[in-house]
Amino acid sequence: MKPSKQSQRKAKSGRSPPPRGRAAAFPPDPTPSVLAPSSSAVFRDLQTAQDDALFENLEVSFPGGTTAPSPSSNPRSFPYSVKQQCWEKAEKVKGRDPERWRRDALGNIVFRKLVGCSGCLCHDYDHIVPYSKGGQSTLENCQVLQATVNRSKGNQTDISRAELIRRSSYCRVSDRDMDLLELSAYGNVCRAEDPGGCRIQ
Repeated sequence: MKPSKQSQRKAKSGRSPPPRGRAAAFPPDPTPSVLAPSSSAVFRDLQTAQDDALFENLEVSFPGGTTAPSPSSNPRSFPYSVKQQCWEKAEKVKGRDPERWRRDALGNIVFRKLVGCSGCLCHDYDHIVPYSKGGQSTLENCQVLQATVNRSKGNQTDISRAELIRRSSYCRVSDRDMDLLELSAYGNVCRAEDPGGCRIQ
């Protein structure tokens, strides 16, 4: 068997050709590193110490010259107890269990189990004065609001109630629909106590 021309060239040069697909444009750097490994570690430590010294006296200021609030004093989202009370202060839906159904601040019906989603029965716990504008995560600043409206409201404060109502997702929900939702979410149907009187269908 006769050796190929490539293997003859390889034997003459003593070096193998660069692998296919790789360009030989970036040969390995023949110059050694300027710093020895031990001095490079010392230099790295020195550089870190200098960087730390630059930020030692750094202070973060907020509008109005206030200091940063501690995370525990005003959390971004409402604590569980505030959400419970916020739900309780929302308007009740007649004939339905108030633990499961309420009306939001605009009169939209919302379902307790549907929180944080984007459907017409979904709700969020909204900061009346937005958190980004100094609003506190307290009961006084909390309202149950249809999720669609809450997301379109964002952090706007100059938006009218009529505009928020216009942005609401309208959905007509019958008693039967509510029963089916309750069966799916809770496994049973629970009605509010009948206040008496006649009910016209």
